[in-house]
Order: sequence, then structure tokens, then C-alpha cells
Amino acid sequence: MPMSAADIELVQRSFAHVRAELETHSDVFYAALFERAPNLRDLFREDLEGQGMKFMTTLRFVVSNLGDHAAMDDKLGRLGEAHASLGVKAADFDPMEDALIDTIRNALQELFTPQVEAAWRSAYGEARDTMVRVGGIANQ
Repeated sequence: MPMSAADIELVQRSFAHVRAELETHSDVFYAALFERAPNLRDLFREDLEGQGMKFMTTLRFVVSNLGDHAAMDDKLGRLGEAHASLGVKAADFDPMEDALIDTIRNALQELFTPQVEAAWRSAYGEARDTMVRVGGIANQ
């Protein structure tokens, strides 16, 4: 189900608070991810700082293009293909979602409401589903 305009606005407004410290937030994200799924660490290169900035750049793209399915299909499809070539499976995205939510929660503090969480989960779900579907990532 496509995101509502209200959910898109919630994600975009809350991301404005996160953008100021993207580097710090990427460190928090990867720490939360590898705590949940240490087996995924081998899929990432040693330079997590550079990887973190790539992730945050992709996150910025997703937030800016929510609702623009053509742009999402193009960029995230190519990203999905790259992930598929590394052996990433659809299930690998589950701990990433929870790590992202923890990162956003940490960044927003009291501004992180159940509505904000639901909107972010919806945005993540759209991005994940696009990467898996268009990028040809295996479901198992």
C-alpha cells in the first residue's frame, strides 16, 4: 500500500532533525545493526564510515523521493541488483529496519512518536520492497 501524504510529510519533517548529524547517526545505525545481526558484518567493507555515508545518502534520496515510484524503481532497483550480487537476501533487510528505527528514535528523542515510527516503517518497507522486487534480491 502506498504511503499517505501525511506519512510522507512525517518522515520528511523528522528527517530534517536527523540530517544535521548524519555521520553520527550512521555510526549508531551500524552498531545497532551488527548487534542484531553480527552475521551481516561480512557483507560490509571495512570502511564503515564511508559505507555509512553511502547509506545516509541513500536514505536522503529515499526520504526526498517518497511517492515518486519511477525514481525509486530506477535508483533502488540498481542498488538492489548490487546487493543481490553480494548475496544479500530479502530477510537480511529485517534487522536493518529495526536498526534504522532505533537510530531515528535515538536522534529524535521525544519527537519520536508512534505515528513517526509507523511512517518510518512504511517508508523503509517501500524502499526495501522496491530493492527486492526490482533488484532481483532472493527471498530466501
